[in-house]
Amino acid sequence: MIKTDILIIGAGPTGLFTVFEAGLLKLKCHLIDALPQAGGQCSEIYPKKPIYDIPGFPEILAGDLTTNLLEQCKQFKPGFTLGERAEKISKDDNGMFTVVTSKGTAHQAPVIAIAGGLGSFEPRKPSLDNLSFYEGKGVEYIIKDPAIYKNKRIVIAGGGDSALDWSIYLADIAKEVTLVHRRNEFRGALDSLEKARELKAKNKINIITPAEITQLGGAEKLESIIVTKDEVQTEIALDHFIPLFGLSPRLGPIGSWGLEIEKNAIKVDTFDYQTNIPGIFAIGDINTYPGKLKLILCGFHEATLMCQSAFKIINPGKKNIFRYTTVSGVDGFDGTRKEANKPVIQSLNQ
Repeated sequence: MIKTDILIIGAGPTGLFTVFEAGLLKLKCHLIDALPQAGGQCSEIYPKKPIYDIPGFPEILAGDLTTNLLEQCKQFKPGFTLGERAEKISKDDNGMFTVVTSKGTAHQAPVIAIAGGLGSFEPRKPSLDNLSFYEGKGVEYIIKDPAIYKNKRIVIAGGGDSALDWSIYLADIAKEVTLVHRRNEFRGALDSLEKARELKAKNKINIITPAEITQLGGAEKLESIIVTKDEVQTEIALDHFIPLFGLSPRLGPIGSWGLEIEKNAIKVDTFDYQTNIPGIFAIGDINTYPGKLKLILCGFHEATLMCQSAFKIINPGKKNIFRYTTVSGVDGFDGTRKEANKPVIQSLNQ
């Protein structure tokens, strides 16, 4: 049994920042995430894509944001249960919650912070025979490391931002890049559309529209696809097929925990982002309330206020004295201390 003060479900940016805010209040945290690494979608889906609306960072790669958040919270020695999904929850007579994961790991805490982003998400997959056979053998739904596509023949399917941006990015890495979309029109940023046209004119991207991929081929791994356009079928040899049709968000098992749900999100009270179950909070993209914006910076704000109420639950009757870190410094659970240089008082007449 893993015991902690705040059990955080979701190790994305909001969950990681919660560790820091809780640490300032001397509260320990443990995080559960179904992904094999911390960072949520920032590390799993778009680690190499820039984010422009993080305060103090005019531009930061999603992967670098994850690295920074891990560095910021490591002084508070968080625990991690990664590669396991939170599934079952119960509450005892003493107000302690027990959460058991998909692999049977049990966790106990008086406060639960659900910071699961969009919840459990899975890629939307094309309807193709034998698709599952080729998964991991040439078919990928998420680009984790662009370097593996160096000098490879790539076919990307999709008509949105992700398909456009990755086609543009991989054009300088891969041997061949082919972009297939069932419509002539693409939906994306204007500069991405213009860049794609430019690369097409230079024969660095082959764009086939309106067309669909109708067949996969290869004995032991993916070796070719059939593209159908105007009822004409064309076989294309390739090394990787990447359908980028977006993600389908789902709450997963959390949806059956008795929480009040609205449009696949958890309803909360904006005073402290507590749910209809006392002691369970929902912060970040997974929650909903009037005026909600699904932004990382909003998740940071929600985590900060949530921790103040968590302190009162964990320490009933104890007063929390608010202090600015610029004045009081930061004392880590690992024995480290961060503080500004203190002024020196000396006479200048000596």
